[in-house]
Amino acid sequence: MSENEKKLSGAESLRKTRTYGKFRCHNPSCMGRMQPAAGQKTIKCPACNMEFRMAWVKPDFPRIRGPVWNVNREIAEKVRADKGAVPPTSKKEKK
Repeated sequence: MSENEKKLSGAESLRKTRTYGKFRCHNPSCMGRMQPAAGQKTIKCPACNMEFRMAWVKPDFPRIRGPVWNVNREIAEKVRADKGAVPPTSKKEKK
């Protein structure tokens, strides 16, 4: 067997590092790992407390559908208040 036959292709080497049934937080400043229980509808990141809705492609294969807006809005408003920033005003208040 030649040396070239022993080497793995790029896709084959990446396949060994895949995590099935796990994903990372979609918060760019966090990127924590999450592993949901089977059938779970939402998951909260243990590192940054952001919450995400999930869909199940297969019984053991989850995907993030998007954020849970009311939870993440509260977290963002708390961070904004801690930094001393002025909260944005709605268009209705400007009239």
